Amino acid sequence: MRKILVLEDEDNIRSFVVINLKRAGYDTIEAASGEEALEQLKKNPDIKVALLDIMLPDIDGFEVCRRIRASNSQIGIIMLTARTQEMDKVTGLMTGADDYVTKPFSPAELTARVDALYRRTGGEVPAQDSGEISQPPFLLNTRNRTLEKNGQRIKLTQVEYAVVQLFMDNPGKALSREEILDAVWGRDYFGEVKIVDVNVRRLRIKIEDDPQNPTYITTVWGYGYKWGF
Repeated sequence: MRKILVLEDEDNIRSFVVINLKRAGYDTIEAASGEEALEQLKKNPDIKVALLDIMLPDIDGFEVCRRIRASNSQIGIIMLTARTQEMDKVTGLMTGADDYVTKPFSPAELTARVDALYRRTGGEVPAQDSGEISQPPFLLNTRNRTLEKNGQRIKLTQVEYAVVQLFMDNPGKALSREEILDAVWGRDYFGEVKIVDVNVRRLRIKIEDDPQNPTYITTVWGYGYKWGF
């Protein structure tokens, strides 16, 4: 079974989400508070995707996301929020979430987003060619899905890894935001293109010597980004 955590403190919304995910073939683990969610993750290390509500009775979803990312870069995280403010979406992504869904959402949209993220986190990833891409100071291992800089492992989420691999497969080529979105999130992705920008910001913080003056991932103004080799 494909195991997924659903963190939502409102019983009716959680039941709605759980019913639809079960219909889609997921084994759902439920939590009504942030602390309960973290405990369930410890008990169920095979959870591949977590849906996190932001407004919770104890710690908020942003903090839950931060704590998960502190020890687990592999799990996929989707934030569930009733808010429409731009800053909340960006905050969720910058704390380590891979995607967000704004309430109210349709069952089809939620399931499609979960399916896509589950595939990207390795739940249903086709076998890849074993090998390496070397572009000093970086070494990408396509078998283990890891990145090193000057021999030091850089902790990436699966989505961040996919973005880096796309760049390293296309050194020196300007890639539009839409190209990156299609390649990493899929052509059927429901969300907005700004998710590309936020992931690039996260990557720059992790891989650049000076994130404010990037030399590896450079901006092609009005278009997208380029791996600067």
